[in-house]
Amino acid sequence: MVDGVTAKILNRLKTIRGHVQGIERMVENDDYCIDVVNQILAVERALKKVNGMVLDRHLRTCVTTAIRGDEPDERERVIREMMTVFNTTAKL
Repeated sequence: MVDGVTAKILNRLKTIRGHVQGIERMVENDDYCIDVVNQILAVERALKKVNGMVLDRHLRTCVTTAIRGDEPDERERVIREMMTVFNTTAKL
């Protein structure tokens, strides 16, 4: 069963897939490089938006459950996991 947030994420990913296929056609057609670059930048922005949606859902579900839970090891694991994501994002 797909919830509303998952459906939104999937729809955005399908849209992104279509844009990537369009970029592929642009490259095959030897379109103007800056036009291709602009389309790639648009896809990157769209992926960042999807990434934010997935992280938001993760924070509101998995992380919240772990932090409210009774298992300190699980809390620490989730905190380490999130710190890894944030540190990786900071390097981009």
